[in-house]
Amino acid sequence: MRTKLPGFGFIMAAVTWLSCLVPLAAENKSDVYAKDVDFMLAELPKKAGHFFQTKHIDWKKVSAEFKAAVKKVKSDEDHLKLCNRLVARLKDGHAGLVDPTVKYPDESKGRRFTGPRVHLVIIGEKVYVRTAFGDAEAAGVKAGMEVVKIDGKPAMEYLKAASDRLCDERGYGTDHAAMYYACHTGLADWEGEEIEFQLLDGKKRETVKIVRRGGPNFVPIGPVFPPKNVKTIGRQMYGKTEGGMAYIQLRDVPGELPEQLDVMLKEIGDAPGLILDCRANGGGGCDHDAVFGRFVPGGEKWRQYQSAGPNPYAGPMVVIVDAGVRSAGETVAGQFKEDGRAWMIGDTPTAGMSSSKDRLEVPSGMFKVYYAVASNKGRFNGGKGIEGIGVPPNEVTPYDPEDLRKGIDTQIRKAEEILKRGLPAGKVAYQPKKGG
Repeated sequence: MRTKLPGFGFIMAAVTWLSCLVPLAAENKSDVYAKDVDFMLAELPKKAGHFFQTKHIDWKKVSAEFKAAVKKVKSDEDHLKLCNRLVARLKDGHAGLVDPTVKYPDESKGRRFTGPRVHLVIIGEKVYVRTAFGDAEAAGVKAGMEVVKIDGKPAMEYLKAASDRLCDERGYGTDHAAMYYACHTGLADWEGEEIEFQLLDGKKRETVKIVRRGGPNFVPIGPVFPPKNVKTIGRQMYGKTEGGMAYIQLRDVPGELPEQLDVMLKEIGDAPGLILDCRANGGGGCDHDAVFGRFVPGGEKWRQYQSAGPNPYAGPMVVIVDAGVRSAGETVAGQFKEDGRAWMIGDTPTAGMSSSKDRLEVPSGMFKVYYAVASNKGRFNGGKGIEGIGVPPNEVTPYDPEDLRKGIDTQIRKAEEILKRGLPAGKVAYQPKKGG
């Protein structure tokens, strides 16, 4: 018996039904994106909302912006980019999207993201070259030059726009941290792109064009001009200043930092004062009490800290910070100020990104949000902690353009001057024993 085939009318009806599934699937995908965004807007404030006042976050405004923006999302990749921008609104330096099931769009086209080998610094209302190296130095860019314009825009206007751009894509806990990174990362672009600086060298105006080349040469560097003949261990530097003060620069906070300090303090030997330079410290993790103990006299205890290590330093200390001090760098540097062991100086507070984190999976399962839920060192800053604030120095010490032109690091010079005349009377609880 011959099987009867479906009629033309049935086939057309099936085709019509199947064609309806395409827009339905697209519509459902839009619902998926919207559900993720709505979920994030509702859930993130439950644990991070207590930071909003400190960080000046208007979550109602954020919600309105992203509820409208998600309606325009057409692909998983665009959804990932939008949600990354939403997370940036938390102003959280550690926050981001983790465990994604969708590959983040690669916009590099095989190029490296790199800078012009120029780092800038804001002094008052003006912008100056903090350091220049490689191609930039060869082109005549020198530390201490005033930067008048960048790519035809007034320098401060350019940096503010760079800060806004960076803040749209990633979180910065404080405005001063965002501007600090505008002076570094904000000058970077894809390899081969040109940037133009209009500079003042005294009264002489110069225009320098630089093609960006190389690797991560926009990464902040701590000291501008470190003491001569310093040695290194790991990423740390140590030695003595020309004035005879002990000098240690902590570039990061590895687990073996206490043992590194043992080596550095032994080789440095006796010194009438010690400069602990934490500028651009990117953080890490270590036993903080063990680090502090290396600066408590042998066999003694200072507050909650017991002396530790074979070569503890007992003399006066000055700690140097800037907005590049992040995460564990902030807690390590900050404990010396907060617990009265040292005087802290710097041109700005630290970054303000030191916290405990949580993870939040979105309904679609495309990614999880990694974000801050509680500040580290909650007793700092009168019980406000570090997140969204930073660790403010005891004494704000702006860079001096004249120092930069002469190859002098203002912060190290200032620290040495303070140690020579003695720490401010009655301002630092710890007082070294005479002759100790």
